[in-house]
Amino acid sequence: MAEKSVITNIEARVRLLIDDHKRLSGLCTELAQQRDALQREKRALQEQVRDLEAEVAKLQLVDGLAGGRTNRDKARARVNRLMREVDKCIALVGNPSQTDSEPSGK
Repeated sequence: MAEKSVITNIEARVRLLIDDHKRLSGLCTELAQQRDALQREKRALQEQVRDLEAEVAKLQLVDGLAGGRTNRDKARARVNRLMREVDKCIALVGNPSQTDSEPSGK
């Protein structure tokens, strides 16, 4: 009789383990799906943030060029930086053997 109760007890525990395994496997699958959805949403929001930051930069430049006080210095600095880049490109086209490591003579 004692052996029968031990076997019955082990069977009950095995059933519980199997049920727990099934429940946890389902939960794991559900959580993996939620994680994937959240990662997709995160990527979309990061892209939206980049787009909005670019739009803000454009608006600040436009405001600075239009004469807005707050962004005038930023706009002027950006335009100056862009002009220097253009000048460097023109210099490289005129003298393709010159590199950034060589002194430009200016």
